[in-house]
Order: sequence, then structure tokens, then C-alpha cells
Amino acid sequence: MLNTYFRVIVGTLVLVSVALSVYVHMNWLWFTVFIGVNLIQSAFTKWCLLEIILLKLGVKKNEGSRIAQ
Repeated sequence: MLNTYFRVIVGTLVLVSVALSVYVHMNWLWFTVFIGVNLIQSAFTKWCLLEIILLKLGVKKNEGSRIAQ
């Protein structure tokens, strides 16, 4: 379940930041860059603030998921 929430939130943030860069100001693309850098960083360090926040909110970790962990 955690993986699903994570993907929905990150995907939404990317789409919102791209829309803001098109309709408001191009500097919103820096937010998209920030999201991408954080995804890369979490792949190497196995530390993600969003994951910690979701766990504290009570989202359960993926157990018996169809997707390989």
C-alpha cells in the first residue's frame, strides 16, 4: 500500500509542477527537478522523507505485493 500512495503522490506532484510551469512561470520546473533528484537520492540511500511521513500517518508497508520490492 505504501508503494501505491508513494507513486500517486509523486506522480501528482510532477504533473502539478509541469502544469504550473506551463501556466504560471517556467521556474516551477525547478520543483520537478527537485522531485527527480530526491527520487535518485532515495534509490541510493534508501531514505525518503515522504515514506517516513506516510508511515507515521499509518500507511502500511507493502506485504505480499505483486510488484517485486
